[in-house]
Formats: sequence, C-alpha cells, structure tokens
Amino acid sequence: MNPSTPTENEVTRRGFFQLTMGWIAGSFAAAATAVATVRFLVPNVVFEPAQRFKAGAPGDYPDGSVTFLEDERVFLVRRGNTFRCLSAVCTHLGCTVNRSEKGYHCPCHGSTFNADGNVESGPAPRALTWFLVTLSKDNRLLVDKGESVASDKYLIL
Repeated sequence: MNPSTPTENEVTRRGFFQLTMGWIAGSFAAAATAVATVRFLVPNVVFEPAQRFKAGAPGDYPDGSVTFLEDERVFLVRRGNTFRCLSAVCTHLGCTVNRSEKGYHCPCHGSTFNADGNVESGPAPRALTWFLVTLSKDNRLLVDKGESVASDKYLIL
C-alpha cells in the first residue's frame, strides 16, 4: 500500500479543510439567524415627548403678550381674555422662528410670517401651525400640539 494514498477511513488534508470550513460557515449562519431572530423580537420603540403640556396659569401671561416657550417651541399669545398657541417650528426645514416687529422670522432661510402665522415671503411652503388651547381641571392652560386648529380659534376665559 502506498503511504501517500488514503484508505477508506482516513481523511485527507483537503477533506479536513473542507469539513472545517463547512462547520465554520454553518456556525456563522446559525449565529446570524439567532441574532436576527432576537433583534426581531425586541420592539422598535422611539420615545417622543408628550404632545400635550400644561403652559401655566392664565394669570402668568400679561395682556397683549406673545410668550415664547422654548422647551415646547411654541408661542403663547394672549389678547384680552383670549389665548392661542402658535408653533415656532418653520414649515420649511424645522428651524425655530423668532419674533419680529411684524410677525415671525426664520433665521435659517429667511422665511417671514405675519402675526397670524401666514407666509409672507421665503421658502416656507405653508403657514405656521396653530394648536388647540384648553383649560385643564386645575385651571391651567393646556396645549395639545397633536391637534391643529384654524388661526381664528381661541380659548376665551
């Protein structure tokens, strides 16, 4: 018998290499499947802040004021005994607008809005959004950024 030819029960070097690579590839495929299965079972939840918030007592806002609430990116407008809430998010690319003499101005791309939030110039495609303002049970202003209203909708106290 020639020592270089394998017998039936012997494994060649090439056969051993192929068997090892097959086990490695199979193990990798099983591990990738297990990781994908576990990842599928974990929920994909994105935390978003609440759309409703309490803006304080009506007496906190002087008559004729337009108060910027930085954390919520809104303007709370008081005229006499009426309250309204205007979004401070530019409808062009989401920059925060600033108050100006005639209304609101976006510092990023130059959009201007009148006092009612309507577009006067610039790249903004639509007016600023007005949000629903109600009174909570503890007599505080409650703003719902999830519900937009017409620009002539007021909370009257």
